[in-house]
Amino acid sequence: MLILAIESSCDETAAAVADIDGSKVNIKSSIIASQIDIHALYGGVVPEIASRAHAEALSRITYEALDVAKVTLKEIDAVAVSYAPGLIGALLTGVNFAKGLAFANNKPLIPVNHIKGHIAASYIENDKIKPPFLALAASGGHTSIINVKNYTEFETIGRTRDDAVGECFDKIARVMGIPYPGGAQMDKLASEGNKNAIKFPSAAVNDDTLDYSFSGLKTAAINHLHNLEQKNEPICKEDVSASLTKTIVESVISKLEKAIDRLGYNTLVVAGGVAANSHLRAGLKEFAEQNNITLAIPSLKYCGDNAAMIAVQAYYEFLEGNVASTDLNAVARP
Repeated sequence: MLILAIESSCDETAAAVADIDGSKVNIKSSIIASQIDIHALYGGVVPEIASRAHAEALSRITYEALDVAKVTLKEIDAVAVSYAPGLIGALLTGVNFAKGLAFANNKPLIPVNHIKGHIAASYIENDKIKPPFLALAASGGHTSIINVKNYTEFETIGRTRDDAVGECFDKIARVMGIPYPGGAQMDKLASEGNKNAIKFPSAAVNDDTLDYSFSGLKTAAINHLHNLEQKNEPICKEDVSASLTKTIVESVISKLEKAIDRLGYNTLVVAGGVAANSHLRAGLKEFAEQNNITLAIPSLKYCGDNAAMIAVQAYYEFLEGNVASTDLNAVARP
């Protein structure tokens, strides 16, 4: 099945063509138009600017994806689009573009939840990963522990009660004067610092839930930086990055361990932009090995927002009959 997919939930405009037959996934093209340089001027994503940039790029990258895949719209079996969750204006540009494209060319339109798409990225490079399993979705806007019961039925069993883990990284990086997006730079700095230099509070909520709270951790780190500044003491970005990263990794793993104990699964899928963090990847790998758990983390090119993952999830949604009509709308928080 040839699927043309569109992704525009935040600040990456993406289009991809995938040829999918059961567990066999062939990504024929994956095009991403990044807006990082635009939003770096403002220290973070500006929703209206993101929406306008999507509108300018969607048609161009879609036809580029078709050209790279060496297929025509006539050969496409279905059009897929991420409709939720995300920035509402950004989502609307993709949804409306995909609706027009699908119905003008008499193709089925498949709505895809963005988080499900991130988790589906694990199927691209590993055909042995099959539900049920436990998943962690970690990005700039989302941090959730999910019980993936089958390819289309997901149950969120733990989540952040406030800030997402990626947001925590980026905001602290901004206070330290690191340009947006700061998470990637903090990953590098953490490799050069002392992870035991600063004691930060855990982001794992201290109760029987599987929830996180990153706002307290973020505030503690920012207060530490402000205190050093007020005392005219030097800030070691490497030590702050290393200590913060250690705390986040330990916090994440502590709740995942509880989730695995409760569900009894032996497969863990980690997805989303923060899954690209080298320290989190290393910590989860060690955790998986110690507990005899099969760990699946997409390669870096499939961790961030992309349309290839939307195409893969769309395949399973289509098999379940999840096809949209012209009244499909974007949803910021489903």
